[in-house]
Amino acid sequence: MKLTKTPHNATIVEGFPGFGLVGSIATEFLIEHLKCEQIGSHWFEEMPATIAVHDGNLIKPMNIFYCEEFNLVIIHAISGGSGIEWKITDYIDELAGKLNAKEIVSLEGVGSVQAKENPKVFYVTNQDAKKEHLKNLKVKELKEGILVGVTSALLTKSDKPLTAFFAETHSELPDSMAAAKIVETLNAYLDLHIDPKPLLEQAQKFENKLNTIIKQGANTKDELKRKQMSYVG
Repeated sequence: MKLTKTPHNATIVEGFPGFGLVGSIATEFLIEHLKCEQIGSHWFEEMPATIAVHDGNLIKPMNIFYCEEFNLVIIHAISGGSGIEWKITDYIDELAGKLNAKEIVSLEGVGSVQAKENPKVFYVTNQDAKKEHLKNLKVKELKEGILVGVTSALLTKSDKPLTAFFAETHSELPDSMAAAKIVETLNAYLDLHIDPKPLLEQAQKFENKLNTIIKQGANTKDELKRKQMSYVG
């Protein structure tokens, strides 16, 4: 694990491209809005060897950013963690130990039957002391549901203080409205002083960007498969 900075007692916020890409869109918004600096990157050998280029910048599968103003470390991923959730959890746990992190905050989407103009946000936490604060913020505790992915692995394996937020999303397609709602909740939870007015507009911009990156990645993988088949055939 190589970091250019090791901020102690930081809060770690992670977002992986799960349901509705909510985590990826939300962390992308935070990185730009809070003017974070990149302090590291990571990849796993089990991930496809794919890298994105956007506006002339290299976007690696998993990047680590830091916002000094709020002592916030943000893990932003554009590559899914399917099949390696436990390894990613071990990495996040190791990072949290290295930084003596105050808390890990996970951002996710959770399936909803229909689209909603004002999606709800739910929480799961392993810290009873946080529940009163979350109640005051009018965030509902998730009482029933099946959780999968990196957040599920963290909740199962990590012994670090952890709070996960889940925004309702009705589709596996990128959902900027759900991402905007979860950023709004995180803003209140961590008191980040984010102006909520441009939130949806900017979230939609990040949704379009991620759509482009993901499509390019899928096209690259398809092209690679075709080449491999032509070599064999």
